[in-house]
Amino acid sequence: MATSHADVEKGARRKEVGKVPSPLYPQHEGEREWVPWIVPSFLVANIVVFVLTMYANNCPLHTPPRSGKCIARFLGRFSFQPLHENPLLGPSSATLQKMGALVWDKVVHEHQGYRLITSIWLHAGVLHLVANMLSLIFIGLRLEQQFGYVRIGAIYLLSGLGGSVLSSLFIRNHISVGASGALFGLLGAMLSELLTNWTIYTNKVAAVITLLFVIAVNLALGILPHVNNFAHIGGFLTGFLLGFVLLMRPHFGWMERYSLPSGSPCSSKKYLVYQWILLAIATALVIVGFAVGMTMLFRGENANDSCHWCHYLSCVPTSRWTCSN
Repeated sequence: MATSHADVEKGARRKEVGKVPSPLYPQHEGEREWVPWIVPSFLVANIVVFVLTMYANNCPLHTPPRSGKCIARFLGRFSFQPLHENPLLGPSSATLQKMGALVWDKVVHEHQGYRLITSIWLHAGVLHLVANMLSLIFIGLRLEQQFGYVRIGAIYLLSGLGGSVLSSLFIRNHISVGASGALFGLLGAMLSELLTNWTIYTNKVAAVITLLFVIAVNLALGILPHVNNFAHIGGFLTGFLLGFVLLMRPHFGWMERYSLPSGSPCSSKKYLVYQWILLAIATALVIVGFAVGMTMLFRGENANDSCHWCHYLSCVPTSRWTCSN
């Protein structure tokens, strides 16, 4: 029986070796690795929309001399608005509204609900666009490679919608544009993917702490003025819940059946009970959240009336700035 005991010990060591060292979405044997195309398509679409926005903006034609000089005038109609008007090197607010920016009054009173979606493809300037697209590349490509275009595309779009809905419930007097809500949704999905697929990872605590730190820093930056943190929060919560629904992976025991010798016992259940429980709860919360949010929005309700402190989640006044604007 000594050899049998040794085999058991080797099998145990093999299981530890087979575990994923960190949540970087590597493939297990038997899993398909996808060729990313939806994330690159999103990248191209965002850039194309920005170019079209700048074409429509035509700063030299629409900006009177008393408002200041256009930036990079050698670009012609693609030149940027004066810095005092748009420090992010981009178009005017009027152009963004014309192109589909999120404006509460137009969504609710003029029945332009499409702005909840179109706004996530617009950006306020080159700096805004570059920051978001770099984030999309670093976060989105690896996720799509692991989970495929359908699931990652759905998380991106639904998270962007969730960010727009929450933003509209709290912010009425400003326009909002950008893919930040969708990107925060991908971050939220990364966190829930780690939690629901807990058994396949080692170094779990370190991975969770690292990811939470990244998320916390990004959300903390959202309390600065002129940053729509409600879009970040709405996108993050939507993506976090969708991760439990769409990114569930077979547990460690099931995945190890590929590396165990023929005839070795292995788990017959592909997913664990807690994974199904998390999926059911998250599905219910997503459906209820969108239903309640949409109902409140199109009824014209102001969420600040029900939460008098929530405005601090998007901007905290200090001696250096106010949040009145």
